[in-house]
Amino acid sequence: MLSPCPFPSAMNSRHPLPEDIIALLSATLLVALGVFLLKQAGLLTGGTAGIALLLAHFSDTGFGVWFFLINLPFYVLAWLRMGPAFTGKTFACVSLVSLFSEQIPRFLTVTSVAPLFGALTGGLLIGVGMLMLFRHQASLGGIGILALYLQGRFGVSAGKLQMAVDSLILLVSFAVVPPWLLLLSVLGALLLNQVLAFNHKPGRYSAMA
Repeated sequence: MLSPCPFPSAMNSRHPLPEDIIALLSATLLVALGVFLLKQAGLLTGGTAGIALLLAHFSDTGFGVWFFLINLPFYVLAWLRMGPAFTGKTFACVSLVSLFSEQIPRFLTVTSVAPLFGALTGGLLIGVGMLMLFRHQASLGGIGILALYLQGRFGVSAGKLQMAVDSLILLVSFAVVPPWLLLLSVLGALLLNQVLAFNHKPGRYSAMA
């Protein structure tokens, strides 16, 4: 039986509402900045963010709108699996990332981003932002929630499902970006996951009352 939350170390912490608000605003802005750098460098990533970036490549609709729409079906699973508080925070975070992603280009003009810099900095920013969200019992929704739900309900490996979806995103990405940019996209995704793996461990974090 899976833990009801994918972030058990964070569930034992309690933050006052002002701390949650500041953390979620800061985290979603970091994630949106990371996505902005990836997009400006012509790079992609995994999960629902990767799907949204792909759809933005193939349409006139921006990343923020796609990211918001793609995550809508996953809130039902989040409610069933993680509870209303987690779902509410996740909905707020997805909405903020979508909003910030659409608004950042109005306030920040970047003529070019070196792909290697975009991969490294974008991956780090998204990873740190997601780490902050996890520690405040929130997420960016998406494939991770579906993977945990299917594993708990049908025994499907969450890790394998996540890997399969990310592999499919990368496969489709060959039609959008050249191979060397795809490799840098993988580098950015690996760095993102390493930030989480190194810093989000049981017992590593405890909030002050």
